[in-house]
Amino acid sequence: MRATIILLVGGKDSGDNSIKVAMEKAGYCVEVVSTGSQAVKTLESKSPNLIVYNAPAMRSSGVRTCRRLRRAVPETPIVHIRAAGELEEHEAEADIYLEQPFTPRKLLNRVRFLLPADEDNEEIVRYGKVTLYLSKRSVEVTGRGESKLTPKAARLLEELMRHPNELVTRKQLMQNVWQTDYVGDTRTLDVHVRWVRELIEDDPSKPEYLITKRGQGYVFTMLPPDQRPE
Repeated sequence: MRATIILLVGGKDSGDNSIKVAMEKAGYCVEVVSTGSQAVKTLESKSPNLIVYNAPAMRSSGVRTCRRLRRAVPETPIVHIRAAGELEEHEAEADIYLEQPFTPRKLLNRVRFLLPADEDNEEIVRYGKVTLYLSKRSVEVTGRGESKLTPKAARLLEELMRHPNELVTRKQLMQNVWQTDYVGDTRTLDVHVRWVRELIEDDPSKPEYLITKRGQGYVFTMLPPDQRPE
């Protein structure tokens, strides 16, 4: 399988290679260039999976360069890094904007979110038109794209998707997701169910897939209404 290639624009001559080091430690192959022109030329012979534009290292907002890169490779995700206090340059047409300072973990989380899942290494739970990526903690719904999940929302959705068409009780969810037997106040569960519905349902107020069984729990199903469990 081809290694994931990230094109890092800026950093080669800046003395700051922390971004490159962090991404290489995460297993990515990082190609570094020091000018926008070199970045565009690189795209003539290489096809990176993602581009990171380090504006502070370039001493430039990078708007024009990012737009050139976007025109050259329209489908390749771009991360735009800006200095502390600088406004987001949406004209750059990047997918993600990161303001310094940030931790390597935050950068890598954004990178993983933008990259397609490596199905050889990514644990995936799939049911119907919903795909849950566990390590990325994101959910993809056919026709609606991919959305990030909070850790608890991801764990909740996993628990439901691993028991499709079955009643999962509120007690089970509190035990397996929140590691507690206390079910006297499950408002946090209700909030997380609502968040999940907002990502997977066409109309969260009239859920078709994550069904409430009043006083019992929830059923995650893609079956037609007349085939669903009572």
